[in-house]
Amino acid sequence: MPDTTWLDVPDDHPFGLHTLPYGIVSTTANPERRVGVRIGDLVLDAGAAAEQAGMESGACWLTPSLNAFLALGPHAWASGRDWLVLVLTDPSYRDAIAPHLIPLADTVLHLPIEVADYVDFYASEHHARNVGRIFRPDSPGLPPSWMHLPIGYHGRAGTVVVSGTDVVRPHGQRRGSVGAPPEFGPSTRLDIEAELGFVVGGATTRGTRVDLDAAPDHLFGVVLLNDWSARDIQAFESVPLGPFLGKSFATSISAWVTPMAAFEGARVSVPGQADPLPLPYLRGEQVARGLDLHLEVRVNETVVSTPHARELHWSPEQMLAHLTVNGASLRDGDLLGSGTISGPEKGSRGSLLELSWGGTEPITLDDGTTRDFLEDGDVVTMTAWAPGPDASRIGVAEVVGRVVPAV
Repeated sequence: MPDTTWLDVPDDHPFGLHTLPYGIVSTTANPERRVGVRIGDLVLDAGAAAEQAGMESGACWLTPSLNAFLALGPHAWASGRDWLVLVLTDPSYRDAIAPHLIPLADTVLHLPIEVADYVDFYASEHHARNVGRIFRPDSPGLPPSWMHLPIGYHGRAGTVVVSGTDVVRPHGQRRGSVGAPPEFGPSTRLDIEAELGFVVGGATTRGTRVDLDAAPDHLFGVVLLNDWSARDIQAFESVPLGPFLGKSFATSISAWVTPMAAFEGARVSVPGQADPLPLPYLRGEQVARGLDLHLEVRVNETVVSTPHARELHWSPEQMLAHLTVNGASLRDGDLLGSGTISGPEKGSRGSLLELSWGGTEPITLDDGTTRDFLEDGDVVTMTAWAPGPDASRIGVAEVVGRVVPAV
């Protein structure tokens, strides 16, 4: 890949030539939603640029979600990325492309995909053990199946929202005092979960499965994902069937999807799969690979955690292969959450549940206030980057949400 663009983009910009994330944008001048590609602090109106430059297949970029592009599959994804790099590095395309560059500040960002199905996994061993110790102190830290398969649950696709959307504190039932009936009201233990979201394309037929070595052909890109959680509602409802209302009220994702192709230099071996060895369908010809992504979580601008995605026990390819091994189909626009990303140190825990250890060890913000769980008005911001070529950084766009009072 060429290293320089004819645009004035700093070499150390996290959204430079090596990143090129996709999103859905509109402007005051053109309210039609269409695909944009971020380069530095500019957005390329990809469909209009392709039309101007005579690229007929760019018509899928004139649509109001990425789903049409996702449906075309990995060869189209690679060709589209190659074309974008070409026109942004070859000065001969400048006259055709420059009129379709828009300042990022002049755009409105929308949900990048029409979410088909949403599955949230539980892929961090440190998180799983911490939650086990907090919720089930007298039981083993991990469920019996955890080391053998990527555990997950089905979330609610209709409540996935784009970064910047306010989150209303949810109502629900929570455990009352001993011997008393449950209480009902707004959640008093509203939490965050710092996750990666993997965007899926290339629909499959129900009754078939995607082998591990074919899984990369269905993984389009990465977003940051905040799976907001009402821990009091979750704790009361989860036994025996798992999360439901405690998580289904809102899941926030980045407005920009960074392609998996941008992370080729940031793939790392996942930890701890030698004992026990996964079953053959979760082992491929190559060692399972995670992502060397470094996250930062802020509450009201105070950095409260710095999780690292390389700590995840299961790779995105293993998650996808496991999801389909029973014949479940994939749909264009499926979203796979990694589950909360937590590390071995307190400062790398990806939820307030863990950071405050169930509310018993509140954390202190820079303004001197303390938090065990979120208060109304709190703003949560998550950012991430991965190492790229030539000491560059590959960015994953921020995900931001503000808590507003219960209705």
